[in-house]
Amino acid sequence: MFNTQYNIPRPELENRFQKLQLHMNENNIDGTLIMQNTDLYYFSGTAQQGQLYIPAKGTPLLMIQKDLERAAAESLLDNIFPISSPSRIPECMQQNGMDIPRRLGLELDVLPTALYFKMQQLFPKTEILDISGAIRLIRAVKSDWELAIIEDAARLADQVAEDAGQFIREGIPEIELAGKIEANARRLGHQGIIRMRLWGSELFYGHLMAGESAAVPSYLSSPTGGAGVSTAIAQGPGHRPIQRNEPILVDYVFALRGYLADHTRIFSIGELSKDLMAGYEAMLNIQEMVKKIAVPGTGAGDVYEAAIQKAAELGYADNFMGTGENRIRFIGHGVGLELDEFPFLAKNQKLKLQKNMVIALEPKLIFPGKGVVGIENTHVVTENGLYQLTRFNEKMTIL
Repeated sequence: MFNTQYNIPRPELENRFQKLQLHMNENNIDGTLIMQNTDLYYFSGTAQQGQLYIPAKGTPLLMIQKDLERAAAESLLDNIFPISSPSRIPECMQQNGMDIPRRLGLELDVLPTALYFKMQQLFPKTEILDISGAIRLIRAVKSDWELAIIEDAARLADQVAEDAGQFIREGIPEIELAGKIEANARRLGHQGIIRMRLWGSELFYGHLMAGESAAVPSYLSSPTGGAGVSTAIAQGPGHRPIQRNEPILVDYVFALRGYLADHTRIFSIGELSKDLMAGYEAMLNIQEMVKKIAVPGTGAGDVYEAAIQKAAELGYADNFMGTGENRIRFIGHGVGLELDEFPFLAKNQKLKLQKNMVIALEPKLIFPGKGVVGIENTHVVTENGLYQLTRFNEKMTIL
């Protein structure tokens, strides 16, 4: 009845919570209570409504409100119990021989304030600490099992880009073209949900915009914005018809079995102007430079500064990753179960790159009134630099 074909293997789960237990023991934390959907899935193998308590020593306890039967089928953890509400968490812990923690880790970067206050009431004698940074660092370094899924997602992202050309025609509205490309992605197995961690961030499949529309700024932490279909959305494709001789930005995320691959290619009906073509080639140049220097031990912020310097040397300082006050001060971001994972190749970031981190690198140029050109690919950090997973032809596709 339940789809258990792709359950997270038990050794994978054990490796994950043991890394968190190591952090807790090093920092005198007695336990961590996982409540956010993505983290819950990562550490338990199910995203059913519930909470996962991971003690600093011993076996985790998964407490489920809905649906217990499904959670038991999806998660390969041993201790899975029903509870009627989060108010029963301390009672369930004690019934399973667990002490009430003196120091408790919570995901304070995403936890709603009301739920935080609820936890304070449930654990009145417990010191609550932020464990989110440790969780995100653990998740940033992918296992071979995770990398295999991301590689499959990358292959399907390539397929989406390869198929996009058959739907592009002069006069088709952006939103209609987006719908055709997105329907094809769904046919290929796209899960339909793209998870983001930053509060207030949301995305539907990706961005499909053309010409001046792609250069319209938005609230999203992205170099591209888009007019959108209404002020309620204020990003992404709008009703503007696709025209000849303008860059068509096909920037989509493929989501497979929870994991993401981010991907951008530029299309055009007819040739683009020489300045746009030259800008596109410059972005390929920056991508190749970053791929070589982004090795383990390199600071994420140092990679960003090198890209900024290269863009300036190539004559694109005023247009790289945005213009004026709308410039985004990053050139890449981690991807995994969420689109905004560690590391961020961004200004002032001190985090050192590690082997098997996965990064979407996206050097882009924004030309207000004309459009956007650039490239984005998903890569794995290796000892020799970034290994590219998305491999669809990087030459601009002229239709």
